[in-house]
Amino acid sequence: MGTNDKYEYKAIEQKWQQRWAQEKTDRATHRTGGKKYYVLEMFPYPSGRIHMGHVRNYSIGDVVARYKRMQGFNVLHPMGWDAFGLPAENAAMQRGIHPASWTDENIDYMRNQLKAMGLSYDWDRELATCRPDYYRWEQQLFLEMLEKGLIYRKETVVNWCDDCRTVLAREQVVDGVCWRCDQLVQPKTMHGWFFKITAYAEELLADLDILTGWPEKVVTMQRNWIGKSTGLACDFKVENSTESITIFTTRPDTIFGVTFMSLAVEHPLLKSLTADTSQEQEVNDFIRETVLAKQRATPDQETEKIGVFTGRHCINPFTGERIPIYAANFVLMEYGTGAVMAVPAHDQRDFEFARAYGLPVRVVVQPQDEQLDPATMSMAWEGPGILADSRQFSGMDSTAAQAAIIAFAEEKNFGGPHITYRLRDWGISRQRYWGAPIPVIHCGTCGIVPVPKNQLPVLLPGTDRPDGDHRPLHQQEKFFMVSCPRCGEMARRETDTMDTFVESSWYFVRYTNPSLTDHPIDEEAARYWLPVDQYIGGVEHAILHLLYARFFTKMLRDLGYLTIDEPFTNLLTQGMVIKDGAKMSKSKGNVVDPNDLIERYGADTVRLFSLFAAPPERDLEWNAQGVEGASRFLNRVYRLVHRHLDCFQNVEPIDRADLNDASRKLHRKTHQTIQRVTESIESNFHFNTAISAIMELVNLTVTLTGEQEDMHPAALKKALETILTLLFPMVPHFCEELWEASGHRHLLGSAVWPDYDREAAREEEILIVVQVNGKVRARLSVPAGTDDQALQQAALADQKISQLLENKKPKKIIVVQGKLVNIVV
Repeated sequence: MGTNDKYEYKAIEQKWQQRWAQEKTDRATHRTGGKKYYVLEMFPYPSGRIHMGHVRNYSIGDVVARYKRMQGFNVLHPMGWDAFGLPAENAAMQRGIHPASWTDENIDYMRNQLKAMGLSYDWDRELATCRPDYYRWEQQLFLEMLEKGLIYRKETVVNWCDDCRTVLAREQVVDGVCWRCDQLVQPKTMHGWFFKITAYAEELLADLDILTGWPEKVVTMQRNWIGKSTGLACDFKVENSTESITIFTTRPDTIFGVTFMSLAVEHPLLKSLTADTSQEQEVNDFIRETVLAKQRATPDQETEKIGVFTGRHCINPFTGERIPIYAANFVLMEYGTGAVMAVPAHDQRDFEFARAYGLPVRVVVQPQDEQLDPATMSMAWEGPGILADSRQFSGMDSTAAQAAIIAFAEEKNFGGPHITYRLRDWGISRQRYWGAPIPVIHCGTCGIVPVPKNQLPVLLPGTDRPDGDHRPLHQQEKFFMVSCPRCGEMARRETDTMDTFVESSWYFVRYTNPSLTDHPIDEEAARYWLPVDQYIGGVEHAILHLLYARFFTKMLRDLGYLTIDEPFTNLLTQGMVIKDGAKMSKSKGNVVDPNDLIERYGADTVRLFSLFAAPPERDLEWNAQGVEGASRFLNRVYRLVHRHLDCFQNVEPIDRADLNDASRKLHRKTHQTIQRVTESIESNFHFNTAISAIMELVNLTVTLTGEQEDMHPAALKKALETILTLLFPMVPHFCEELWEASGHRHLLGSAVWPDYDREAAREEEILIVVQVNGKVRARLSVPAGTDDQALQQAALADQKISQLLENKKPKKIIVVQGKLVNIVV
């Protein structure tokens, strides 16, 4: 242990990490009976180094895992690597090495960093998504989804670089140009693969109601992303054409106020409407410019609402009126039908467009307390009201009129009630190298042919050697030229790879038995371990990753692999680590390297700081003094335990009747601390308040043992053992070392989490505040449990209070049990 002034953290941490690894103390076993607990942090992308965000995330998960083990749970706490993706491909290209080599080196380095933190992972279950023993099963699941009709292929618009002759991911387009060659990127229509997540839209939405262990803000974000809307769908026939434009609106009460139709530039009818007309060139130019502008725009950029008249009209089925059709840059093809019936008087976006292009504004919903005049309106009225100029529906309340208008459309057979979702099917095609190959073959005779399951995995070429070919797959003829499995003719292998979100959508299932070699999922192990009891990760993944994982769980259930409906029972979204007012990042130059901190203070100090500085759901403000404070506290505990090693030899039980005042006070504080720490962990993992409670117990122990020579050894032993046991999940190396030094032969990690005695924790006397008309005038020390009547009498009998009252009779006396008495005069 070194000297009695300071503990030698380097030697201690290395010692216990080796011991835990040798004894495999963190190995999870699938066993019948007993309580299981599956705790999981979102697995990292192997970027090369862990950062303080990782430290915080993984420290939280590790405390939960160790705490639950001490409570008697059979705990699964695995770790792996989200190892495919564009960043690895880009980084490898910049360094002139293979993505596989770059990824493997980073995994090795980061694994050592995580082990240096003393994290209690079952490393026997480690997986990496870039390895064939993982993605071969992903390919099999793809084929099973394809067979079930949950995957399809369609044309989609992609970013194309003519110079590089390749498709670019959104991240590779910087200010509208290719990140590699700086050439202008062009939109190009290509085929892509899609998962039919919309088939589960209603279940994904409805099951949000059962996710009571998720933060409300995350549930709301998911609900909004799925975006269920109910309203009217109806057809506006195109004039002098057999075509119709289908619209969906949640405000059918405004349909008599339509003055123009807006189409998204991607709308499939747009080009055919203007083909061989005087407007064809102008519309085509507008389409091209709008697509380019969308590619170059940042997500938060507010664009000017512009459009172009197509020269064509459609017919409002309710009025028979001719409606001009415009292409507009603010209409999104992915929402609704890609066509919007524009009602300028009652939609602000339509209002701005109408004013800019001199289009009519027609009021059909008048608010209750004013009369709107289209000529003088400065903004749209989007609220409810009474219908006007709406034929037989005029005079109706707008809300009630919606159902009547939908029923009329259904009766006349040109529309009816409809439900739509904001959610769109998941496009998973990525035109790059470093990803899981999609296992299908395109045959000129047979069409799309699934790769036979006995030929899986479809391996990425060149991963078996450092200088292997890692060009995009469509540039590797040896990879894509194959014979058709059905007819034997020459065919072409699919060269798209899967979106990396696919790998992270089921990794938590594979962890239940990652070594299985004949099936993607061990159904018995999955039944035992799933769902994940506690999932921990950043709020930035609140929508896509969590939504895709929920979809995959339901899909795997329907394929017969799982029996659960939802993957994660409880979710904790931890806050960011902030320094100098901003999230730590290399670009801002405000990164604190965990390696430097571990080298200087030890892993336990770094863990303790990250847990104590803020509640887990809030941002943690970096504070160098906080790390120093954590280090001082641990050294104080170290000295305290070493000064009283002799008390651990005591074996006599505690009889409170034999305790003197100081010993009784320490004994009471010990049980109060067990209660506070347990409740803080159980209540949203507020480790900061748990650590604060332990610090109070340490301070009292130091004070009392300094003042009292005859401290009862049993009470002191109980206090010190409690300090070490409660601290263990946060600082495991430190506590194991002191536990061993105090004569214990078994590992502290295998000890039982202590129970508290409510009677022992009960205060013998409590402090009651006495107020007169809301102002504090006195404080009383009374026996704990004193009833309301006795508290009133004690307050009125107090000398200060009786002098203030001067025989005045109180109007009212309010007692807050255990806290205060307020006398109103």
